[in-house]
Amino acid sequence: MAIGSEIERLIQLLAKLPGLGPRSARRAALALLKKRDTLLEPLSAALADAAGAIKTCEVCGNLDTASPCAICTDARRDPHLLCVVEDVADLWALERAAIFRGRYHVLGGALSALDGVTPERLNVGGLLARVKQGVDEVILAMNATVEGQTTAHYLMDVLGDIKVTRLAHGVPVGGELDYLDEGTLSAAFKARRAL
Repeated sequence: MAIGSEIERLIQLLAKLPGLGPRSARRAALALLKKRDTLLEPLSAALADAAGAIKTCEVCGNLDTASPCAICTDARRDPHLLCVVEDVADLWALERAAIFRGRYHVLGGALSALDGVTPERLNVGGLLARVKQGVDEVILAMNATVEGQTTAHYLMDVLGDIKVTRLAHGVPVGGELDYLDEGTLSAAFKARRAL
């Protein structure tokens, strides 16, 4: 199919987004181009505005229009509770659930020998510095992957005597046992508690 280089570039860039392959990117590009006035141009302006205004928080690693971010400067949040996450997406997921009223620390990934991600490539130094400023508890909200669990164990070792907890793993709300993988079932069984 012969299309202009600008359209091809748009498709290639869209295909780099998570969850979009070449076919989905083509459909998205076509939808944007068909609705140029109501979708493409406003999206283009919003992307340019975001690129110029969004900063990485110098304290926690969140994305916001200010640094320190709104979470770090919120006086209603408990500064003695620190929730460590792998990525900003994890922070946003916890914020959507509105279940945590402390502060966050974004590591910027998880340890992975295969991908060459070592502790030096993560924001571990910033975490240790923040813990020294009066944190009582560090909550490790790592993903339930091999890399996430490796990172959690590493952090437990380097954090020393401070209270370290981690999110529970197991059967999700509304989950049926028949559809769960063996790892999830095993974690749920090990984390059982009295009623």
